[in-house]
Amino acid sequence: MADAVLFEFLHTEMVAELWAHDPDPGPGGQNMNLSVLESMGFRVGQALGERLAREMLAFREELDVLKFLCKDLWLAAFQKQMDSLRTNHQGTYVLQDNSFPLLLPMAAGLQYLEEVPKFLAFTCGLLRGALCTLGIESMVTASVAALPGCKFQVVIENS
Repeated sequence: MADAVLFEFLHTEMVAELWAHDPDPGPGGQNMNLSVLESMGFRVGQALGERLAREMLAFREELDVLKFLCKDLWLAAFQKQMDSLRTNHQGTYVLQDNSFPLLLPMAAGLQYLEEVPKFLAFTCGLLRGALCTLGIESMVTASVAALPGCKFQVVIENS
């Protein structure tokens, strides 16, 4: 429990620090800040993917890797499993978390919806980094329809 609170505080401070120097950076500056957060998440995802997959047998299919992310990686990072995983069986997966821990403090109102991308960029990188470590190149995007739930769309890049 203490680990989760510490991670949430660290994440909040990373976001606050990136936006502290220029609270309204404009489209170019905001994209740069989001890219920095996504890159941090990517590196953490690589490390977590290496460490957690060590105890696992080799994955035979993409779907097995995504199930691993939804169960084991999510449990290690957020102390809960992902709520659902859906696929179109053509390389696109949707991972849904109905009460995403990093968005819970904002769940009180719709006025925070414009701030949400700041709090999802790190996690998109986390997922992409873990997938990369497990041999899958991908693009990860996030969307929010109603706080605190969110969906992460993973599109596998064909090699």
